[in-house]
Amino acid sequence: MKRQLLIVPLALALTVSALAAPTKTSTTSNRVLGVNVVLTTDISQPILKQLAYYGKVRDVVPEIRALTLQTTADKLPLLQALPFVAAANPDAARAGAPVDTVPVPDFADGLSTWDLDAINVTDIGFDNRQVDFDGSGVYVAVLDTGLLDSWRAYFPQERIATEYAACFGGGGGDVGFVSQQPNKWEHDQNSHGTHVTSTIIGYQLGTVPVNGVAPMARVIPVKVLNQNGSGWSSVIARGIKYVADLKAGQLAGSPVVINMSLGGSALDAMEKAAIDYAIGKGVIVVASAGNAGGAGMGYPGAYAPVISVAASGWVGEWKYGSGAPGVNRYWWYNHNVPEPTSAADYYIADFSSRALLGQDLDVAAPGSWVVGPYQVNSGHLSYYFLGGTSMASPHVAGIVALMAQKAPALTAAQAEAILEGSAIPLPAGCRTILNPDGSTADVCWGADATGAGLVTGDAALAATP
Repeated sequence: MKRQLLIVPLALALTVSALAAPTKTSTTSNRVLGVNVVLTTDISQPILKQLAYYGKVRDVVPEIRALTLQTTADKLPLLQALPFVAAANPDAARAGAPVDTVPVPDFADGLSTWDLDAINVTDIGFDNRQVDFDGSGVYVAVLDTGLLDSWRAYFPQERIATEYAACFGGGGGDVGFVSQQPNKWEHDQNSHGTHVTSTIIGYQLGTVPVNGVAPMARVIPVKVLNQNGSGWSSVIARGIKYVADLKAGQLAGSPVVINMSLGGSALDAMEKAAIDYAIGKGVIVVASAGNAGGAGMGYPGAYAPVISVAASGWVGEWKYGSGAPGVNRYWWYNHNVPEPTSAADYYIADFSSRALLGQDLDVAAPGSWVVGPYQVNSGHLSYYFLGGTSMASPHVAGIVALMAQKAPALTAAQAEAILEGSAIPLPAGCRTILNPDGSTADVCWGADATGAGLVTGDAALAATP
């Protein structure tokens, strides 16, 4: 069932024996579902045998007491009522698509970009790092669409941890099964994951480098979204668990961060269990807040243990340059973001999700008009401005990588507290900003849109012990 249409049924007050088969009520009108199930106890053969009365068990993840089940809609309330079932819900849809794109015509003078200047990681010009850390020794797993076939034209091969790259697919709707698909991680046709990765480690066109938040970190591409940029919670849960096992195994001596620029409208039980498992292994999880504006945050970003990120913009976007005839399209690298950082220079994008009651929004970071590799024609190198909380999240994941380089034992709770404690408050307000065509727009937001405020790399590092 699509996440945006998901209605989680309430558990019915039924008396169901742990050994009794459900009453036959199936009709031809009952649709087939892939259901994610989390148990209150360890998975055992007697439990699997009992669940077989309700449908076909397709995938079992014992480490998080979870499984997927192919069943029909009429059996879902019965599943939820079983005494050993903690939660059961239809597999939830996830999407990572940006909300806007504008072509970038020329990267010949690509230097520090406005967004990295805004978080005080770089300043205008080359050789411009403003912090003492670069992400060395830290792994950032990007759970997304994977990388384009042409990724080697954008990223140094040393920065992509190909030995740990993975792809998970399937799940969703009436499937209920997740498979691992070798090598598919580097054959993406969507570009979303490539753009997200570029914010973390930077990118290049020919010999011209463009900086990244943590340019010496190593990115682990984990493809959990399909070629349309969408996917399912059962698949994402598998990806999270995979990274957690890396942290517990081959990467036990290295800090590991997860970035998830994706989300849906409700928290999925299996995804939640996987996040708890990963954090328990020492992984720090960062996710986008969502692009739904006043309709509320997306999950898993809104889940409290996850560091969630809203999308901010800079009032200097698209401003005229000296002597430029019209809007200066090169503002993104040749305009200096003022320092010291002032909340008056920033706004919250109108698409950025606001926190509803019970949702946890942590911080804000640049997510409006962020430049990076993005291909609309397969095999043709191109670059675009993208806008979305998908673009904001990797800024924070990169800063967390810098923090983890400084303090390798940093925990998820510590990272969140430091980011919130060092953020620049961005009170509710309005700004008048320029659009790409030279027109103006008024953008307003409330206190529910910013979390603790704007993150900056220098302040977060200063607060990291």
